[in-house]
Amino acid sequence: MCKKLEGKVALVTGGARGIGKAICERLAAEGAAIAVVDIMLDVAQATADEFSAKGINAKAYAANVAKMEDAEATVAAVVKDFGRLDILVNNAGITRDTLMLRMTEQDWDAVIAVNLKGTFNFTKAVVRPMMKQRAGKIVNIASVVGRMGNIGQANYSASKAGVIALAKTTAKEFASRNIQVNAVAPGYIITDMTGKLSQEATDMFLKIIPAGRGGTPADVANVVCFLSSPDSDYVTGQVINVDGGMLM
Repeated sequence: MCKKLEGKVALVTGGARGIGKAICERLAAEGAAIAVVDIMLDVAQATADEFSAKGINAKAYAANVAKMEDAEATVAAVVKDFGRLDILVNNAGITRDTLMLRMTEQDWDAVIAVNLKGTFNFTKAVVRPMMKQRAGKIVNIASVVGRMGNIGQANYSASKAGVIALAKTTAKEFASRNIQVNAVAPGYIITDMTGKLSQEATDMFLKIIPAGRGGTPADVANVVCFLSSPDSDYVTGQVINVDGGMLM
């Protein structure tokens, strides 16, 4: 059976855990080699070792996505190690949730630096090798709150709205070079992050989801896989919600 990503190399930021790890596993199932990026090398290495034990071609890299020099060095290392880079998934993200009146400048800056600037840094770093290949796929992991807003998440919502706008703009800039850029906007996905929410907050989310349940990391990974494959060669500048119908 032909695998759609055979011979391709994918770099996933925040790829060691949660949604990022599920994305790595899904892309690997279609034949891609995986560059697992995390701010902590030991965490990335543990995940890469787990993948390697399953026969997946995977390597670990440490990077603070908020630093341009880390992004450039990581991309250069991946291209050197694998010989190419075909797919970038900008998944790394953090939260510092609190009401606007209580939000500190540090809360704001930290979230924008990782979620938005980190996406800019890695996108900029991969463009040259992808342009040289005249092919590439970039998928930004956004959020439905970047489209609808959410109380207590001014920084996170703003960062994810920026990630969406960045995908649309870079899609226009890179289309002539056969590089497609899209965004995936997860809704309420069952992860360690959402596991910290109160029961009241969880019930509120479930009440407004027509599907009546939270999503799984695999639900997000399946859409990312489509946007990383040749099946999406005529899809660019789009935002696909993975939210059980929450935002309709």
